[in-house]
Amino acid sequence: MGKGGGCVPSKKKQPPVADNPPQPAPSTAAATATTPAKLKILIVFYSMYGHVEFLARRMKTGVDGVEGVEALLYRVPETLASEVLEQMKAPPKDPSIPEITAAELVGADGILFGFPTRYGSMAAQMKSFFDSTGQLWNEQKLAGKPAGFFVSTGTQGGGQETTAWTAITQLAHHGMLFVPVGYTFGAGMFKMDSIRGGSPYGAGVFAGDGSRQPSETELALAEHQGKYMATIVKRLAHA
Repeated sequence: MGKGGGCVPSKKKQPPVADNPPQPAPSTAAATATTPAKLKILIVFYSMYGHVEFLARRMKTGVDGVEGVEALLYRVPETLASEVLEQMKAPPKDPSIPEITAAELVGADGILFGFPTRYGSMAAQMKSFFDSTGQLWNEQKLAGKPAGFFVSTGTQGGGQETTAWTAITQLAHHGMLFVPVGYTFGAGMFKMDSIRGGSPYGAGVFAGDGSRQPSETELALAEHQGKYMATIVKRLAHA
């Protein structure tokens, strides 16, 4: 006890500590690590005059609209010489969409293949790409992956269904899961007020002589198919 009647504070006494001291903010790397990676759906297509590409771009909108899923656009390699394409008056390819290799299919959670018809079946460019997947078939790298189709034909009886139907053989040999759009588009599948491509097998567009552009109904079906495929892929991933 000091002369003044009070306690003399110790020079060694530490200041009081808060019950909940502030914690350092998590690093950016740690925060990123806790964010789950998005599921990837590859939209792989061949388009000579742009009709299939129109569907592919709208399909990507549908996929990207589903939380946790993203779409990546790829085109398959061209097999025709540039001189031939020029004579056929085919427009130049968009350089922002890369060409795909067979090996890149392995990293996909789902795949949508789009192509024009040639006599009721897929165009040679897409068939050539499927032929390049032999090593993936040998190693069963694509088995169990969900996949779907969308197509373009010149006329109403030109193969909107048979083009997708005959393409199923490619999926079957790989053990992939064919995901048709069915009639999930609802009333849009029954619209008769205008010419409309598409079928229960997948979205479709009528190109006519090449000058006809996709209608809003055809594009809406493509967007719906993208969204529908994304929900199926998401459901399978979380099963």
